[in-house]
Amino acid sequence: MSFVDDYKESMLFEFNRNKTMAEKTFDQLTNEDLHWTYGEADNSIAIIVKHMVGNMLSRWTNFFTEDGEKEWRNRESEFVAPYQNKEEMLLHWNKGWDCLFTAIDNINEDNFNTKIKIRAVEHSVMAAVSRQLAHYAGHIAQIAYIGRMLKGKEWQSLSIPAGKSDEFNKKMFGK
Repeated sequence: MSFVDDYKESMLFEFNRNKTMAEKTFDQLTNEDLHWTYGEADNSIAIIVKHMVGNMLSRWTNFFTEDGEKEWRNRESEFVAPYQNKEEMLLHWNKGWDCLFTAIDNINEDNFNTKIKIRAVEHSVMAAVSRQLAHYAGHIAQIAYIGRMLKGKEWQSLSIPAGKSDEFNKKMFGK
């Protein structure tokens, strides 16, 4: 396997892991939960998702040929008027991820050394992809934390539940 293929596989794994974490959170929440905010100045999960989708569509559309901050993006509008319901939110969510996965799928040996611009600053492909992975992971952690706060004792863990580490390790290591 080439370095580029190995890199793509690693990035796809991490993006998918983060996407799945958010979706496992969405599955536990109601429409009301998706719009909950701690305070007036805080973002709901629906707003965080709207911002992520706006970012994804801007960054990953024409990844190799256009600046990642598109003229048509209105970042400020991402923080108002959240999606009305879970179905609408998930439709847009998947559109953003499809854009991301298409761009990553198109990374190859021939374009791996292309300079990617984000807000007129040049990045290597690795730096541009890593920047987005970190950005989305931060927001997905926010989504999961809000979900956990809302569900309380009803929360279904997204990883190894508290008190279950030994059981998990026995299963993984056969001990």
